[in-house]
Amino acid sequence: MTSTHESQAADGAQATVQWRKVITLTASQGLSLTADYVLLVALAWTAVQLGGVGAITTLMLAGTIPRALTLIFSGAIADTLGARFVLLRTTSARAVLLAAGAVVVFTTPWFWPLVVVAAIEGVLLGIGSPAASTLMPRLAQGEQLARANSLSSLVTRLAPIIGTPIGAWLIATGELWEAMAVVAATCAVSFAAMWVVTRGMAGGDRTPGENMLRRSGDGIRLLRTYGRLRWLFICAFLLDMAFGWPIEVALPLIVDGRGWGVGSVAVVVVAFSCGAIVAGLTGALLAHRIPLMVRLVVTGVGIGLGILAMAAMNSVFTLAVVGALVGLMAGLNGPAIVTVYQQASPRARLGTAMSMLTLAGIGTVPVSIVVFGALSAVIGVTATWFVCGFVALAAPVAALRALRQPPPGPESLGGTDTPSPAPEAEPAPALVEASPTAEAQPVATAVAASDPEPATDQLLVTASRNG
Repeated sequence: MTSTHESQAADGAQATVQWRKVITLTASQGLSLTADYVLLVALAWTAVQLGGVGAITTLMLAGTIPRALTLIFSGAIADTLGARFVLLRTTSARAVLLAAGAVVVFTTPWFWPLVVVAAIEGVLLGIGSPAASTLMPRLAQGEQLARANSLSSLVTRLAPIIGTPIGAWLIATGELWEAMAVVAATCAVSFAAMWVVTRGMAGGDRTPGENMLRRSGDGIRLLRTYGRLRWLFICAFLLDMAFGWPIEVALPLIVDGRGWGVGSVAVVVVAFSCGAIVAGLTGALLAHRIPLMVRLVVTGVGIGLGILAMAAMNSVFTLAVVGALVGLMAGLNGPAIVTVYQQASPRARLGTAMSMLTLAGIGTVPVSIVVFGALSAVIGVTATWFVCGFVALAAPVAALRALRQPPPGPESLGGTDTPSPAPEAEPAPALVEASPTAEAQPVATAVAASDPEPATDQLLVTASRNG
């Protein structure tokens, strides 16, 4: 009888969630990501005006390469110093950087200061991303983590829809320094939100005399040691690989080849985003009631079949409809992968684990473009798009393999993985009404990033994983 009560208590603890902090964190991330799209559009347009294609290419590389390289070490930094320590400093540093950048841009028309700002910004985002990805599992547990991640995915999908036109309007009616000043102000708001959300969170896992350089390699060791993480990583990699080239390169080529007009590209992307938004809202309300097999495996099959179908559509309308269905599947699949990955990661190495998942999304897009671009030169665009669909269909197979692997034991790399105490339950707001507790089951890019910061339009289809 006692064991029954203990089991019920454990289930209740696993299902608890701090909705006020979850919504504060989600709103803060949504504001920050929207502002990042504002800055992305403003910087890109300014670069084009100052130096054309070469300038915008230099600017994008200046932001993405430092971020990708920093991700190799930033997971270990987050685990060692703690999420609060890292996020408060990177967020405040971004506010100062962009405010200073606004002053510099206001006083000089030079291009190279923008490159410096983009590079430093990339480093700060790379350092902060894994730390931000560790927050949601501290605020929600069990089935509620799936709902929280779906809510985060929802605002991730809304951010480009809101931020892109604002950025275009700001740069059309004003100057770049004004856009940078606005984004600096949103960073200040995010800093205040992070202060509230992370208050009371424990610090990092510091071991005297530990070699930080060696610990930065824990991400690879985690994938090698834990089969569930490894197969989830492969699943995310395959989906991002399958999406990169079709959306970035093939969609405009097919639209142009069929004489549909450039506006058709926007129609398809918007349809995909709308499907993902509907899925995000559905997940925020009902993720705990949708079986994991549906969210993770069935939707993965749907994504693969949808990519195959998109290559065969003969009208803008049918292409947009299929794109919306793929977005719907992706909006459920992405948060599911993130959630399972978070729950399968050793607590003491959660930042390191999430840095690997983020790196998979960031590093996959250029690989996809190069590999499938070269293949399309041999077999054609449409045939290569079909190949991408079959690559995507391999992802749910990897997801099944992941679910058959046992979750990590209590020991993490180099120490004990002590779970944090269950968060206090709080009344759920109307949007995410609290649900009855049920047995917690592990649930986790399809087409997201843990924390998705914009680099290219790929963010519309990569998962947020962090959302």
